[in-house]
Amino acid sequence: MNSKYQKEIANDVVHHLEYNAERSHLIIPEYGRHLQKLIEQATAIEDAEERNKAAKYIIQVMGSLNPHLRDVLDFQHKLWDQLFIMSDFKLDVESPYPIPSREVLQLKPDVLQYPQNFPKYRYYGNNIKYMIDVANKWDDGDMKNALVKVIANHMKKSYLSWNKDTVKDDVIFEHLYELSDGKLNMIQSTEELISTSDLLRTNKRISNKILPVGQPKIQSNKNTKTGKSKTYTKNNNNQK
Repeated sequence: MNSKYQKEIANDVVHHLEYNAERSHLIIPEYGRHLQKLIEQATAIEDAEERNKAAKYIIQVMGSLNPHLRDVLDFQHKLWDQLFIMSDFKLDVESPYPIPSREVLQLKPDVLQYPQNFPKYRYYGNNIKYMIDVANKWDDGDMKNALVKVIANHMKKSYLSWNKDTVKDDVIFEHLYELSDGKLNMIQSTEELISTSDLLRTNKRISNKILPVGQPKIQSNKNTKTGKSKTYTKNNNNQK
């Protein structure tokens, strides 16, 4: 074979190469190019009976490619939905399940509202705001005063959990006044909240209890009486 003929064959092969950029878009890439072409061929079949047979065969192939889905509820339903999606909803066959529509799949969920009403004080959390709203509805009296003090102490504890520093009671009282829309006023109160040192000690004790699963506690090999590390040698019991 002369070199001129070899060059002609090489040029012919290069011109017939298919690049992914030139191919059709894979709707579900997990199934691959061959299954996508198989679905396109089934869609082009004119005879309805043969087209239904081809669709059932494709469903069997898709099931063999996803053995881990056999334990999932409505496994066959999922495969039929994917079959219609990969055919770009052009496959006209009889399905044992309701045929999905393009409009339903393209629906977007409603935008969720952020649950935090006061992002300025996120370290307090939503439960504090809920407790404040409940306290606002109570009648004045000893029960309400006790609840307000509990809320203030919990606010101080939450503040110190996220801000590793001291905080004055006046700051907590101002935040409580703001979050309650001015209905819970302790700014001029002579009440004293739990001390910062006690709250920090409580937060530290709680954080020490929360350890990663499987993490062993580090134990020292020092002698508890002498404070010295033990040394071991061979036949240590026989040495004097």
